[in-house]
Amino acid sequence: MPEWWEQPLETLTQTQWEALCDGCGRCCLQKLEDEDSGELYFTRVHCRYLDAQACRCTAYTQRTRLVPDCIELRADDTTAMDWLPATCAYRLRARGQPLPSWHPLRTGDAQSVHEAGISVRGRVISDEHVHPDSYDEHIISWVK
Repeated sequence: MPEWWEQPLETLTQTQWEALCDGCGRCCLQKLEDEDSGELYFTRVHCRYLDAQACRCTAYTQRTRLVPDCIELRADDTTAMDWLPATCAYRLRARGQPLPSWHPLRTGDAQSVHEAGISVRGRVISDEHVHPDSYDEHIISWVK
């Protein structure tokens, strides 16, 4: 019998949906899009509401009010998934792909995302300390 996270996203309960998050914090990184090519670039600059150690939003229930361009993911909005890193469970499952072996739902250990080097822990800086015009100076290659 398949695990619940292998089911189509639209069949998940709200609790299951939230549990899909691996806690990497990559979705909270500021992103830049090339206007000509549409290519997306991740920066090491994170939203001020990300707890960079825990890799969790400190204002989760108010995030879309506090940060108007924060994307609230929904199972039926696959275009929003394109802004997520390729390792994201929401993006993977929206494309019918399995969760990676390091995902906490598969390992049973919330630290596995950090131990696998997937999380942003120890590698980012808050947007409170970086002027938006200089985000391009913080483009990273470790997120795809």
